Amino acid sequence: MNNGMVAGHLGSDPETRFTSSGQKVTTFRVGCKSRKDESIWWRVTIWGDQFDKMLPYFKKGSPIIVQGEITKPEIYTDKEGKPQVSMQIVATNVAFSPFGKGKEGEGKFSGNSGEEGRKGHSNHQEEEALSDEEIPF
Repeated sequence: MNNGMVAGHLGSDPETRFTSSGQKVTTFRVGCKSRKDESIWWRVTIWGDQFDKMLPYFKKGSPIIVQGEITKPEIYTDKEGKPQVSMQIVATNVAFSPFGKGKEGEGKFSGNSGEEGRKGHSNHQEEEALSDEEIPF
C-alpha cells in the first residue's frame, strides 16, 4: 500500500453519490502548491459515511489535510490537447487544517495542546507568528 498526506485547499465542494449497489462515495478536489510553486490537484475519494459529520463544514476554498492510499497516477489529455496527470488518494483520515485562508475562524487552530499545560505558556504567540503571506498555499 502506498500511503501519503495531502494538505491544501478544496477546489470544489464535496459531492456525494451512491454506486449501483448502494455504497456511498464522496469525492472532492484538493489543490496544493509544490516547492516550485506549481499547483498540484488531487482527487480525493471517501468510501462510506466515516466522515459525514465533518464534510458539511468543508466548502470550496477550505483548508484541509487528507491522509490515505495514493493510487497510480492517470495521464489524460486536456481540452487543449496537452497531457495532464491526475493524482488520486483514497482517504483514510480527513482533518481540519490549522493553517490557511478560510472564512473568519475557519482553518485556524483552536484549543489547547497538552504541551501548553506542561510548559506553562501559551502557543498563541507561535500561532500569530505565521502571517497569511508565509503560508505556501
